[in-house]
Amino acid sequence: MSFSLAIVGRPNVGKSTLFNRLVGKRLALVDDQPGVTRDLREGAARLGDLRFTVIDTAGLEEATDESLQGRMRKLTERAVDMADICLFMIDARAGVTPTDEIFAEILRKRAKHVILAANKGEGSAADAGVIEAYALGLGEPIRLSAEHGEGLNDLYSHLMPLSDAFAERAKTEAPDVDVAIDEDDPEGPRVPTKSKPLQVAVVGRPNAGKSTLINKILGEDRLLTGPEPGITRDAISLQIDWDGLPMRVFDTAGMRKKARVQEKLEKLSVGDGLRAVKFAEVVIVLLDADIPFEQQDLRIADLAEREGRAVVVAVNKWDLEQEKQEKLRDLRESFERLLPQLRGAPLVTVSAKTGKGLDRLRAAVEKAYDVWNRRVTTAHLNRWLTGMLEAHPPPAPGGRRIKMRYMTQAKTRPPGFVVMCSHPDKLPESYSRYLVNGLRVDFDMPGTPIRLHMRSQADKNPYKAKKKTTPSRLRKHLGRPPRD
Repeated sequence: MSFSLAIVGRPNVGKSTLFNRLVGKRLALVDDQPGVTRDLREGAARLGDLRFTVIDTAGLEEATDESLQGRMRKLTERAVDMADICLFMIDARAGVTPTDEIFAEILRKRAKHVILAANKGEGSAADAGVIEAYALGLGEPIRLSAEHGEGLNDLYSHLMPLSDAFAERAKTEAPDVDVAIDEDDPEGPRVPTKSKPLQVAVVGRPNAGKSTLINKILGEDRLLTGPEPGITRDAISLQIDWDGLPMRVFDTAGMRKKARVQEKLEKLSVGDGLRAVKFAEVVIVLLDADIPFEQQDLRIADLAEREGRAVVVAVNKWDLEQEKQEKLRDLRESFERLLPQLRGAPLVTVSAKTGKGLDRLRAAVEKAYDVWNRRVTTAHLNRWLTGMLEAHPPPAPGGRRIKMRYMTQAKTRPPGFVVMCSHPDKLPESYSRYLVNGLRVDFDMPGTPIRLHMRSQADKNPYKAKKKTTPSRLRKHLGRPPRD
């Protein structure tokens, strides 16, 4: 990317709509309600032949205290400082407001390059607002319609001269790109690199400390945090290097019970978090040490397992716990009892506030990823299957013995196995669980989802069940009718 462009302006002027249009995807949540965006969201944008990083910001608020609006403003000001170019958006239909004038003055002092855009500029109703924009002293405004894609050619004309200098700077900086092993390569699993980092999603109930945890890993206040539950709305992705482990981590919105989710905006936020789980490779389920393993925690962990993701359970706010050993013993007992499908998954205690336990969390994430990619040879599997059958033969429902011929691993991520057998539909679920538990123990695959499929081997006789349609020559010669 040659340069970075931060989109700033008052709430509800269309910043996220333009962001989605530039990246070509509906990444940012968009709603008529003002103040939807709270965190900084980055995306790879393309406009004509320009390639750059676009940053969607929270609406500029007049508050400067430690309230939620004040913290959102500080985060936006930080985006202004770090971006190469700022695109200052106003609402052409509402005209220039006193708040716009205040922020225009701030941008003149803090931003390196400022481009003024009058959004919602379609139709004659926006003419007066576009003319008023000249009074801000930021040059000629671009008349835009982010909703309909109008005015992007003018934006391109403003960005093109500025991009040349940034392109020259990018050429002098040698890119650091590693080569990743393909996941289907028999030599081993894909190794996370800067070009293809490990995908990690942090999920949990509201106010569990997800954003605080990611900020502590980053070593900076990159995500908006606070005592108010439900601050995070978008699933924000950040690429980091966690002690040598390249990673793209997704901060998701807190997931409440479905019956309590009534507002449209919260439904969009939860849906965004669920998509992050589907795209992730490792899911960190973050619990609150005060109220761990509530019903919603169990649903979130079960969702990650059903999606086939490697799961790490982290218990946050451990620094506030007094009886640590007794509490840890109760947590392990509850984990084994309430989440048997994740038996053996890592359970780590952390403190997002102090950073204690983050080294153990990193090791657990790396191990869970390695187990998720584990492959076992067919010869080893069949020797193991023979021993399991001798120790506990499969049942014979209806007097018909089930024969298991051979076993192979069909896939990884998560590990998937296929057993060729007779009468697979009659094999009870309890015997499949017996085999899955044996795989976990004997091949050191704790906690990871394991998919086991029973299949019948197709009969190779091409003439079986084939009906004769023409009489034989002998029957035709003797005048006998053909057999049925």
